[in-house]
Amino acid sequence: MSFNQDENIGGQALEEGAKAAGETSREMQKHYQRQQIRKGYYKKDTDNPYVKSFSDKMKEAAEGARDAAKETIRRIVDLIKEHPVVLILIVVALLCFYLMHFLISGFEVMISSMGDTTLSATYTAYDEDITGVDADYVKLEKELQKTIERTEEDFPEFDEYEYNLDEIGHNPYELASYLTVKYEDYKRKQMKNVVKDLFNEQYDLSYSSRIETRSRTVTKTETVRVTNGDGSVTEEEIEYETTEYYQVKILTVTLVNKSLGAVIESKGLSEDDMARYEVLLATQGNKSYLFDDVYADYEDPDDYHPATDAMSNERFAAMIAEGEKYLGRAYVWGGSSPSSGFDCSGFVCWVLNHSGWNVGRTTANGLKNMCTVVSPGEARPGDLIFFQGTYATNGASHVGIYVGNGMMLHCGNPIQYTSINTRYWKEHFYCFGRLP
Repeated sequence: MSFNQDENIGGQALEEGAKAAGETSREMQKHYQRQQIRKGYYKKDTDNPYVKSFSDKMKEAAEGARDAAKETIRRIVDLIKEHPVVLILIVVALLCFYLMHFLISGFEVMISSMGDTTLSATYTAYDEDITGVDADYVKLEKELQKTIERTEEDFPEFDEYEYNLDEIGHNPYELASYLTVKYEDYKRKQMKNVVKDLFNEQYDLSYSSRIETRSRTVTKTETVRVTNGDGSVTEEEIEYETTEYYQVKILTVTLVNKSLGAVIESKGLSEDDMARYEVLLATQGNKSYLFDDVYADYEDPDDYHPATDAMSNERFAAMIAEGEKYLGRAYVWGGSSPSSGFDCSGFVCWVLNHSGWNVGRTTANGLKNMCTVVSPGEARPGDLIFFQGTYATNGASHVGIYVGNGMMLHCGNPIQYTSINTRYWKEHFYCFGRLP
């Protein structure tokens, strides 16, 4: 029974203490505000009788607030002396308050840290730009391989060729991680010179020549005159071996691959940048799906144009002529005209409406519903190509214009030609469609 009584007394004490503390807090806040007003008036004119009168009133109010605070504190102390359990409850309440504050603050820091960590471990460029830049690097490596293979054709004056060749290749995630650290949200066309510089630092192809004098044993035939027993003379051929000396012109082809990782380490990245680079490399930028076969043929969209035979179709040629006007334009969600910008379906609708069709303005799935589905083997330039799951929606979520040879013209970011043979587009492929 006594425990319950103490509980009730403690509750009342806390209630009264909180009330008193609240009153004190309000009085102190008012006191502070008054003090600020007082300072302001004194700055204006300390000799003004009104200011002096106001100052006196402020002093009186401040003294009243101070007395009220003293009285409140005295009442709380008397209450604690009379009921010690109140002190314990106050301490427990304060501890709980600070513990909750600590946990909430820690949680906020943790969430913020998780967000920063996720961002720092993720490639920020668009997938098309990341794979496109790597395709440009691969293209340089393929050209290097072809150069080596043409050696005997390009240097026919040599007798022999020696090859001291490191393996050609690079880790695409090293390239993407480095470019993310250095350039963040980079674009493929902006990285041309950067890629060339990295490539030239990674590979060193050199030629050297020498002339060697060698010897070999050869068999020779010599005709000799032989006098027979009856005095007649006949000619006979005899064979003999001899040592012959000759010269050989030799071309030595040497390829040194320093490795892309070593080149990046020599770039003088700051400690923080190097740490982020290593995180991106370890996480593969949270995009491990990017590089399936890095040595697949991905066309450079800046150089690409549909094949001549496809352009003989007037309607397809009209589509390409209209679509290429907007190459390089940035993606704009919901955009449907050159003035507002384009999204994927807005771009395709515009091109179709200006090259012989009248499809209005509809979504990717709306365009699909206008088409007759055709198999990939039957697809031809001018057909539409649809993808699903590129964002959360039912049916087709993205559309492009198929231009043949595994390429499409579409509004990615920016509007460009893109290979449909990348892993990303293969995974999201929906169907080909032919407009009536």
